[in-house]
Amino acid sequence: MTGTVDVLREVAPSVLGVLVRRHQDFDACEDALQEALLAASTTWAADGIPANPTGWLVTAASRRLVEAWRRDSARRRREENDARRDLPDAEPVPAVDDTLALLLLCCHPDLRPPSQVALTLRAVGGLTTAEIAHGLLLPEPTVAQRISRAKARLADGLTRPREVFAPPTEEQRRERVPAVLAVLSLVFTEGHTATAGDRLHRTDLTAEAIRLTRALLAALPPEAGEAGEVAGLLALMLLTDARHRARTSDDGALVPLAEQDRTRWDAAMIAEGTALVTAVLRDGVPGPYAVQAAIAALHDEAADAADTDWAQILALYDTLVGLWPDAMSRLGRLVALGEVHGPDAALAELGTLADDPALRGHHRVAAVRAHLEQTAGRPGPAVVAYREAARLTRSAPERAYLLDRASRLT
Repeated sequence: MTGTVDVLREVAPSVLGVLVRRHQDFDACEDALQEALLAASTTWAADGIPANPTGWLVTAASRRLVEAWRRDSARRRREENDARRDLPDAEPVPAVDDTLALLLLCCHPDLRPPSQVALTLRAVGGLTTAEIAHGLLLPEPTVAQRISRAKARLADGLTRPREVFAPPTEEQRRERVPAVLAVLSLVFTEGHTATAGDRLHRTDLTAEAIRLTRALLAALPPEAGEAGEVAGLLALMLLTDARHRARTSDDGALVPLAEQDRTRWDAAMIAEGTALVTAVLRDGVPGPYAVQAAIAALHDEAADAADTDWAQILALYDTLVGLWPDAMSRLGRLVALGEVHGPDAALAELGTLADDPALRGHHRVAAVRAHLEQTAGRPGPAVVAYREAARLTRSAPERAYLLDRASRLT
């Protein structure tokens, strides 16, 4: 059954891309795909995965679209056009991956950037509304509304000719790539540390985020101004994912960076990521993703935790916050500030940062506070903060780790 789930997750974005390109109705195509996925999960579990899973799903979803249009008298003309199409059991599917085209479609300029991110995470990343809300630090109803409005907006816009799946112009690319990068970053982040559940990692999401970022980089002309940030994001993903095997113990418990067995880190991924970010830093002014990649490279280059160049990391965080003053970047900077100037200096700034609406109620604020209080030698406040962080997180491995830290101090 696991194999079926993996295949379904892998091919679903491409299938949705094919359906939208052919039928133009994004919302109806996604509904039909969900029905086809449900049917596949049952049929394939009994009969085995077909030789052409993408073709199977395209055929099944297309038939469901025709059936839905037949039930809808207001769409009779569309029904007649599509009902005449030949839909054999193994409808041929073009040997092209529509996932990247679907990414660019979801980041269409007719949509506002927040809607672009939410819709792409749903359609291409396969995240639930709850996972998206956590990743964006937004209430779940807000995200659900954004997705619904984005689909409706695309439904209006896709009545135009099917140029939406043509190669984007230079202007379109410049408009859409920043939103695509934001989406890919959030998909990777959710895979690296799952929002909720019993697993710390969702390797299917990290692998898909890396694959799509590679595809985006390969699709860009080398001289494109956006290529540096795409390469920076790919470097950040590789340098971060290189450590994932060491992030959990044999029994599945979370292992913090300072205590990880660095011999288990993936040397090839580190080498590739370091080469990418080095080239970006050498060739131009780095953007936020490249700066984050440089921070990750410094962690990966350290022989052990004591060898970490925290002064340089803090300097890079200062640069990052200047480029991209979002709440999580500022929170990460406080860890480096505590290592360089002491935990009390970081705690003084944390008090102000904790009032940021984007971080209110987020477990990472309490987790950073606990770490700083423990470093300062104050176990009482540290225990309180560890327990507060454990109460707020929905990740079972993170909760177990935080409670373990609290119990050790008591």
